[in-house]
Amino acid sequence: MISFQSYDFQNKRALVRVDFNVPLDKTTGLVSDDKRIRAALPTLRHILDNGGSVVLLSHFGRPKNGPEAIFSLAQICSKVSEVLGAQVLFANDCIGDEAFGMSKNLQPGMVLLLDNVRFYKEETAGDLAFAQKLAAHGDCYVNDAFGAAHRAHASTTQLASFFPNDKMAGLLMQAEIENAQKVMLQAQKPFTAIVGGAKVSDKVLIVENLLERADHIIIGGGMAYTFFKAMGGQIGASLCEEERLETCKEILERAKDKGIQIHLPIDAVAADRFAADANTQIFDSDCIEDGWMGLDIGPKASAAFQNVLLQSKTILWNGPMGVFEMPAFENGTKEVAFAVAKATKNGAFSLIGGGDSAAAVQQFELSSKVSYVSTGGGALLEYFEGKTLPGMAALAA
Repeated sequence: MISFQSYDFQNKRALVRVDFNVPLDKTTGLVSDDKRIRAALPTLRHILDNGGSVVLLSHFGRPKNGPEAIFSLAQICSKVSEVLGAQVLFANDCIGDEAFGMSKNLQPGMVLLLDNVRFYKEETAGDLAFAQKLAAHGDCYVNDAFGAAHRAHASTTQLASFFPNDKMAGLLMQAEIENAQKVMLQAQKPFTAIVGGAKVSDKVLIVENLLERADHIIIGGGMAYTFFKAMGGQIGASLCEEERLETCKEILERAKDKGIQIHLPIDAVAADRFAADANTQIFDSDCIEDGWMGLDIGPKASAAFQNVLLQSKTILWNGPMGVFEMPAFENGTKEVAFAVAKATKNGAFSLIGGGDSAAAVQQFELSSKVSYVSTGGGALLEYFEGKTLPGMAALAA
């Protein structure tokens, strides 16, 4: 793979695939979280500072019927300009005559943002002819969209084939892979993985892969109750995937055979309904009464998990401990987040696996207190499942 750092961008138009699929405030329509834009800043600044110009490609949401204003990247252009500290031109298409005219006339130091590549169904279909049209915008191709690296789409995979000697990973993509490898290939022991979220089915592959690497696996969130049900526990109205009970038993057996400790939450904060103002009660997690559902780990579980984390040298966190979006059920996730931050301060390497975990450390203002916060939830999850990321493979081909 070509080195981004050593590539000569002088007088080159760099076609940069970024992941600017950022959230907008429902009231103001403004960008409510710009971390994905800021994450691409080092790559964009390097190109501009070394005499190049930039053509930005990104998706935004999931449009189904062609161009729609609610999915237009025009809504974020001013924020990109603000973060970059430079004017960003905007083309209201990605393969139209206006867009090609604008990219053709770019001068060094200029930036052009093309509209949503997903306005064309050919993007998600991975269409080669569509990728060839996009390729006309640049002299070289930089993929810095780790958050979309698990998608075999035209702009993330096929596009690279039109730049056989001028394709490379941007600085964000490099950082994501390097930090993921620190966990999966170079982890200092003890290595603890925290796996949370609602469903076992969403995380079964990552748990199975971690059984080959981790010393401790902490399981929280709704998925924990499927494990308790598999062990014969009473879980009331808690979330349970009946079709995954055997899977949970197999995971527990494999962990036992390998000497890996699976840590399930001893107790749970349960509610009588799924609501922020529900009545709550603490139960042992395997003795939840009928009509009650576990929505967070309890105080005993929090203390036990903290103890494991503070003895760890490597920590991976993917998935919350409960419904942390509701204040009544945020404490377990919050306690785990602070324990990860404390372990990091004590010398552990901590990787926060994007998605809800990244949202949690941001909510509790701990992003700067952990080693690395990934920008790619789904992509990182597939990497830890042991899958090949199409976006990365296309750069190496």
